[in-house]
Amino acid sequence: MLTADKRPTQRYEQVVTEIDHCSDAEEQPVDLDTNHNITHLPSPLPLVENEDLFSTAPNLKSHNDNDLEYISTDVALERIGMGAFQIRILIASGLCFAADAMQVILLSFLSLVVQDLWSLSNDLTAMITSSLFAGSMLGTLILGPLADSWGRRPVFMLASSIISFFGFATSAATNYGMLTATIFGVGVGVGGLTVPFDILAEFLPSSQRGTNLLKIEYFWTIGCLFVVGIAYMTLRGEVPHWRLFVATCSVPCLVSLVLGYCWVPESAQWLCAEGRTDEALEILRHAAALNGLEKDEVFPSNTKLLQDEDEKDASLADLFTPKWRETTLRLWGAWGSFAFGYYGTLLAITKVFAEAETINRVAVGDEEPYSFDYGAIFASSTAELVGTTMVIFAVDRIGRIPSQVFSYLIAGLSVCALCVFASWGFPRYALIGLSFIARVFEMAATCVTWVSTAEILTTEVRSTGHSTANAMARLGAIFCPYLVQGSASLTQIGVVMLLVHFFTAFCVSTLPETKGKGMGTVSEDQPVDSAINRLNLLPLETNDYNEDDLVIQGELS
Repeated sequence: MLTADKRPTQRYEQVVTEIDHCSDAEEQPVDLDTNHNITHLPSPLPLVENEDLFSTAPNLKSHNDNDLEYISTDVALERIGMGAFQIRILIASGLCFAADAMQVILLSFLSLVVQDLWSLSNDLTAMITSSLFAGSMLGTLILGPLADSWGRRPVFMLASSIISFFGFATSAATNYGMLTATIFGVGVGVGGLTVPFDILAEFLPSSQRGTNLLKIEYFWTIGCLFVVGIAYMTLRGEVPHWRLFVATCSVPCLVSLVLGYCWVPESAQWLCAEGRTDEALEILRHAAALNGLEKDEVFPSNTKLLQDEDEKDASLADLFTPKWRETTLRLWGAWGSFAFGYYGTLLAITKVFAEAETINRVAVGDEEPYSFDYGAIFASSTAELVGTTMVIFAVDRIGRIPSQVFSYLIAGLSVCALCVFASWGFPRYALIGLSFIARVFEMAATCVTWVSTAEILTTEVRSTGHSTANAMARLGAIFCPYLVQGSASLTQIGVVMLLVHFFTAFCVSTLPETKGKGMGTVSEDQPVDSAINRLNLLPLETNDYNEDDLVIQGELS
């Protein structure tokens, strides 16, 4: 047995323990102090039998005197695997998640339509789109912390309700002021869309999380294609039916609200962080049954979930503690710049093909003040399907950080070339090709940024940290309509977009790599003093002990 007078100094990454029988009942248990020294504890605690403590999904078990089996939520999720339970959450979360993309694409069409109908200036037109991002910024600062204190599920329901209500209200707007106010309301709900993403992440097994979490991005792309299709059917002709266009685009989020109410439970990881382990286990037992497993075999009656140490509700101040300060600033820089680049690219592509189509129509005697090249816009939107598929195969092979850096650089070069070549009058097929490449790598990069952020942050600050990063994204996005929809030339737009993408690539290059890591285990500036982390940080030196059996005494709630 390893006791207090044994003070190993070398730390090993893998600890494998086997416990056949513990005959020395009188031996005093040990624990680690803040300097990772081994000290005596006042009373015996349950023994931890560690089968593979540092694997991607550790099979951590513990037994107390009543032969109870304690497991972590990561282990529990590995046991239930990937199946119908996660697919249900993916569908409900994906429809809500798509609302963000749908609203931006919607406004790229709607802003030009109402500019003509209501004779708006360029600045007032840009303010329509900016009001969405301003509302989103407010929503992230409110709904993100609420998700850490109230729970993921109620905020999911709240965000979906807000988007649906104000989406339909937008279709009834009768003047510019009402339009911008209702779009601002939609933005508040959109600000909570990190929550459905996080709740999906927290129900995926670690061994399959990277690939399956990216599948939600397909809903983003499908949402973009849906909006383009509805625009084609409602906005063409002498009288554009923009109210029908807006109302139809609000339906998917309403469906998400209904499905979320029926299918999405509270996050088991959040419940464990709150000490509600019995509720979490019941949800996971239900998940096992939905995935076609025998829940009593997967989670026998003696199974208990490990309870995290009590955590206070996360706040903005927690993100600036020594543990999170540096990571927070890096994430904010990356998110603020990537949102400017991504949304700027969407708006720039619509602008390029709207101007090109208008020039063509004027050349043949059609004086319509605006027109959209729906085929070109639809083709460029399909590029996001390619980008998502590409990154699904790459993210777990080459890593999160290399994927992001490469993709942001290619996206920046492509959108810059698109704008510059469009100003030079390049043919339509060349512009479609450049817009396709830009959307492929734009989507690939942003997909990985979303995944990487969710993996970097720990459970107690995940929604707060993710939402504040999203708030920085909205802050960056607020300004891009004034560049793209303002009076800047296409060449100026292209140069600015290139610089923004280069800055984004630099920011993400400073973030920690999360490939093959557990949720929230890579970004800690200081070690976290919890039972599991003390086990993970146990130092060993093989020359200091010769025991055949190594017993680690852990603190279990």
